[in-house]
Amino acid sequence: MQSLSVVIITYNEEKNIRRCIESVKQIADEIVVVDSFSDDGTADIAISFGAVVKQLRFDGYIKQKNKAIDLATNNLVLLLDADEAVSVELASSILKAKTDFIYKAYSMKRCSIFRGKYIRHGLWYPDKKLRLFDKRFGTCGGLNPHDKIIMHKAVEVKLLEGDLIHYTYETLKEYRVRNEEVSTVAAQSLYNAGIRRSRLKIIFSPLWAFINGYFLRLGFLEGYEGFVIAVNTSQQCYSKYQKLRQLQREDIAEVAWEKSY
Repeated sequence: MQSLSVVIITYNEEKNIRRCIESVKQIADEIVVVDSFSDDGTADIAISFGAVVKQLRFDGYIKQKNKAIDLATNNLVLLLDADEAVSVELASSILKAKTDFIYKAYSMKRCSIFRGKYIRHGLWYPDKKLRLFDKRFGTCGGLNPHDKIIMHKAVEVKLLEGDLIHYTYETLKEYRVRNEEVSTVAAQSLYNAGIRRSRLKIIFSPLWAFINGYFLRLGFLEGYEGFVIAVNTSQQCYSKYQKLRQLQREDIAEVAWEKSY
């Protein structure tokens, strides 16, 4: 059986980190937590549960996760967020995969909990995530804050049985605040990557996000929570592109000012 390193990045996650670590105790040969100098009990809790804790200044989700992956002493890595937990069924699937690790990468379905309810329809499910992989063949990439594992070359990805449980928001207010934060980071990441969007994109992308999530992906079956998720997903999309357009306008204004002098 091959050894597995579970890697987690944290900042003020004392309400989540215990649950996350407990969910992987039976499958992890090493637990690495990279903490961004939390001012709560996150680090102490992680240490008490046997994790190796390293304090590093936060440098964006992607860079921070790659630093954490590099600290893992095993090639086989399971990358988690502190507000996630491995279900019993998924833990069993990972234990089975560890016996031979035939594939270089494994994905899993992520099931989010919103206001205490498991969401199994709409854009939030099955939300497949590649999280278990051989770090010699892959790395963390994408655009902040939506990081993802990118394999260095095309490999077959095996879907594991069982869900990765994602504990999201307990209140609507918390969801809205996070949406605002995410849209700001996402807009800046798009701008830095040289990606630009037209006014039409600002109009139709949020509309499509709502139609796709609420109707085509059956989000309406989740009742009130399904409607809230569809509306807020659409709102986040709109805010992201509005903020990107604002960055574009500021850039154009700066260029025009420089040419005038």
